[in-house]
Amino acid sequence: MGASLLISFGFVLVACAGYVLWKARRHEAAAEASHPPEGQILDVNGHHVHVVVRGSGPDLVLIHGASGSTRDMTFELAWHLEDRYRLLIFDRPGLGYTDRINRTGATLVEQADLLSIAAAQLGAVKPIVAGQSYGGAVALAWAVHFPDRLSALVPISAVSSIWKTPLDLYYRTVSHPWLGPVVVPLLAAFVSDAYVDKVMKFVFEPQSEPAGYGSYFGPGLTLRRKTLRANGLQRANLLREIHALYPRYSEIMVPTEIVHGDSDLTVPAWNHSERLVTRIPDAALTLLPGIGHMPQHVAAPDCAAAIDRAARRAGLH
Repeated sequence: MGASLLISFGFVLVACAGYVLWKARRHEAAAEASHPPEGQILDVNGHHVHVVVRGSGPDLVLIHGASGSTRDMTFELAWHLEDRYRLLIFDRPGLGYTDRINRTGATLVEQADLLSIAAAQLGAVKPIVAGQSYGGAVALAWAVHFPDRLSALVPISAVSSIWKTPLDLYYRTVSHPWLGPVVVPLLAAFVSDAYVDKVMKFVFEPQSEPAGYGSYFGPGLTLRRKTLRANGLQRANLLREIHALYPRYSEIMVPTEIVHGDSDLTVPAWNHSERLVTRIPDAALTLLPGIGHMPQHVAAPDCAAAIDRAARRAGLH
């Protein structure tokens, strides 16, 4: 009797797991069908790297933040820049349509290395590099570790300094060695795109999410299993990596224009950009009054103006 119950329970578990995986795959397929790659897929040392190339002029790399993709930069900011720059807008490793580098969470330095090689493959040997939020940390790692591979730096709402708030439950779970692989398929299968879009709205506060952003961005891309896991691992490793990066900001010698909203509750300017500007020689900080974490959408002209200043300082305009 006990053996029969155990066998039955095993069948139920297998059936449930099969249903979850089927539903997750179905959700992922729908997301990729509705939001396919915007650009081209490069082969960079055996890794697939997705890049959108637009405009003409000095080379400018744009790097999105956590849970994002190229669509976060092509929705608004790209339109303010493509008339005077050749934009190289990348998906970071494990997100969008760029392959994961590894299964442990690609480091800031590994991401910067891969994207800088991809940029050079497209002829952008020393581009201006601009990154938002987590992407700003990648841009900083690019400037510190590969100083001969960029001409200017523009961190936007960038994660750059040490903080004490513990990692939240969501990221602790999806990055956990054994809980993560169990929970991630459940999230991919059962969390709706509408719920992700609702959560995203909080990132824009105190501004409102721009009309049409959610449908353009494609929350379903964020809910794919590989993306949830890669993003979770990267976020879990971030504080440790910032500890290593922070003492080296004084080594950055390229023109640096920092942009941050003074009402950013996600990455507070007082603890990040206001400290960062004191550590990079000749860096300039533009604080945007009343602006939250997403100036690349709600204050795109200000971000574009900072990029223009960096380009002029680098002798590119």
